[in-house]
Amino acid sequence: MNTQTDVKQRILDTAGSIIGKKGFSAVGLNEILQTVKVPKGSFYHYFSSKDAFGEALLESYFSGYLAEMDDIFLNPDASEYQKLINYWQGWIHNQTSQQFFGKCLAVKLGAEVADLSESMRQALDRGTAQIIQRLSAAMLRGQQEGSVILPDTPEKVALMLYELWLGASIMVKITRSAVPFEHTMSATRQILKPLQ
Repeated sequence: MNTQTDVKQRILDTAGSIIGKKGFSAVGLNEILQTVKVPKGSFYHYFSSKDAFGEALLESYFSGYLAEMDDIFLNPDASEYQKLINYWQGWIHNQTSQQFFGKCLAVKLGAEVADLSESMRQALDRGTAQIIQRLSAAMLRGQQEGSVILPDTPEKVALMLYELWLGASIMVKITRSAVPFEHTMSATRQILKPLQ
């Protein structure tokens, strides 16, 4: 990685951690740049505006997230059903563990920035669409291997479950309880109807 790319990625990585805790609007550029020790003028060398920065932040986040998903779904020792359950167990861990709290920028920023920045909304839309595509592909493979029985097409079920988990993530934040995740995992298992 060259120096320019390294500095840009350090800004994005640091910002992801800070914004994951506080939100996009609550974080000023100075806070990020002081943490990374990069002058403000240099920031605008990498990003033309705060919106452009936000879009790059989301693209970087989704790139890492999708790579983690690929690792889960490439596991040769698990059925597709178990891979799907492993994915959602990881979701619960990332949303409830103090170490990872606020890690999911799709959950953290979805409602906050969708009405404020069209470029960031589009980045969220692209990223979440890729997540849903991977879930759908896993469900299709699960149908083919017999570990998953779906009530509808893989595409529709993947979209429905992703929406369900996003809603549960917001309820977890509101209630400060993992109970919404317990309900959602139970519903997910019923929807996937694994063969015994």
